[in-house]
Amino acid sequence: MKKKQFLVVGLGRFGSSMTRTLVDNGHEVLAVDKDAELVQDIAPYATHAVQADCTDEVVLKQLGVSNFTHAIVAIGDDLQASILTTLMLKEMNIPIVITKARDEMHGNVLRKIGADKIIYPERDMAVRLANQLSSNSIIDYIELSEEYNIVEMLAPPAMIGLSLQKLNIRARFGCTILAIKTEQRMNIAPSADDKIEAGNILLVIGSQEQVLQLENYYERKK
Repeated sequence: MKKKQFLVVGLGRFGSSMTRTLVDNGHEVLAVDKDAELVQDIAPYATHAVQADCTDEVVLKQLGVSNFTHAIVAIGDDLQASILTTLMLKEMNIPIVITKARDEMHGNVLRKIGADKIIYPERDMAVRLANQLSSNSIIDYIELSEEYNIVEMLAPPAMIGLSLQKLNIRARFGCTILAIKTEQRMNIAPSADDKIEAGNILLVIGSQEQVLQLENYYERKK
């Protein structure tokens, strides 16, 4: 895996967790925050940790942020600082700027000023957990976009012993089984002849409505 260089601005829980994970994955991270205590806390884990105000264009240039391929703006409640920092990073031609948004209105502003990706950590985690708690078979849930999700679900009893061709999931529900997991292996892009066995975990891609229809249908067939 090619090492990447990340700038992380804002070292609250989200920014500090992002920094640690990126470093653990072998990348270089410059972690920046105005709060000296937060900088001190992350210093043992980041490649470089600096106390600085990233709403100051001169400071950004001194940090050499234009050399980074990715910037993550993880500023929490200071909306003005979040917006201004995102705007300046885009003007400095950083290829990918990802910004944490507090709500939809904040996200809309970030989108208009050029943020490449906007994330809503609290909303996304709430949706993910709610979907898990609402289902008897869903193990995990990842929202790819407004249209598509990937769901990890325990194979319902009514599927056991049937091949993918027999189940005909795509034609009946509009979603697709991407992979079948067993304790020993992951079967990526399974063939039409592959059969579902007890304990299998299915990775399904589709809209929330399609996946729900699939789950409800097999729940009724118990």
